Amino acid sequence: MNESAHYPLQFYATAPYPCSYLPAQTARSQVASPGELVDGRVYSLLVERGFRRSGLFTYRPYCDACQACQTLRIPVDAFTPTRSQRRAWRDHAHLQARLLPPELQPAHYALYQRYLKARHSQAGMDNDDPADYEQFLLSSRVDTRLLEFSETALDATRAPILRMVSVVDVLDKGISAVYTFYDTDAAKGMGTYSILWLIQWAKRLGLPYVYLGYWIADSAKMAYKANFHPHEILQAGTWIRVHGSKAVNTKSQDPASTVIKGSAS
Repeated sequence: MNESAHYPLQFYATAPYPCSYLPAQTARSQVASPGELVDGRVYSLLVERGFRRSGLFTYRPYCDACQACQTLRIPVDAFTPTRSQRRAWRDHAHLQARLLPPELQPAHYALYQRYLKARHSQAGMDNDDPADYEQFLLSSRVDTRLLEFSETALDATRAPILRMVSVVDVLDKGISAVYTFYDTDAAKGMGTYSILWLIQWAKRLGLPYVYLGYWIADSAKMAYKANFHPHEILQAGTWIRVHGSKAVNTKSQDPASTVIKGSAS
C-alpha cells in the first residue's frame, strides 16, 4: 500500500528557468506532488484549475512577474467554425482516424522526428531519442490515447500513409490535447483539423470541453488557439467566455479554495 495515499496532494514552485515562448523572460512552474497521486480523477480536477502535464510531470505556470500564459478551452456545444476551419475540415475529410493506446510505434516516432526538424530545430528538440519521446508523450497515469490520422496510398498494395498523430487525455469533463505532430509537407490546416476532430469526438462522448493548454497573446506559435470561437480563458480562478471582442464570466472556481486529495493503490 502506498503511504502517500493518506496525504493530500502538495504543490511546490520550481526554480526560475528561461521561458520557452517569450524571449528574455524567466518562468517558473507550480508542480503537483507526489506524482503517484495524480490519477485520472485528480488530473481532471487539476486541468479545470489550469494545470497541464508533460509526461508524468503535472504543472501550471507560476511566474513571478508575468501572467501571459492563459489556459484555454473550447465549449464544444457552443463552438461555431469559421470559414477557414470549415475549409480545413473539408480538405482533410479523407483522412482515416484511429485511436490507439500510448505505445511506442516506429512510424509515429519517425514522423515526430521529421516534425521537430521542420518546426523546432533551433530549439534543440530535434535531438529527442526514443526514450525522450516516450517520457514526454507516452508516459501517463491517466486515460491517454494516440489519435492517428492516415490516408490511403495511391498504390493500393502499399500501407496507408501516416500524416498526423495527436496525443490526447480523456478527462471526466473534457478532452485535453497534449501534443500534435504531423507531416509538414502535407496540405495546410492539419493541426486545425485535429482540433475540429476532437471537438466532434467530445460531442459524441458527451464531454463539454476540449482543452488546448496555454495560450499566449504575444506568441505567434500559440495564436491559432484563440481562433476557435467561442473559447474560455481561465483568469484568477474564473472561466471567461470569449467570442470575438466580447467576454463574459461563466463560473468561478478559485484554485486555492479546494484541497485535492489524491488516490493511490
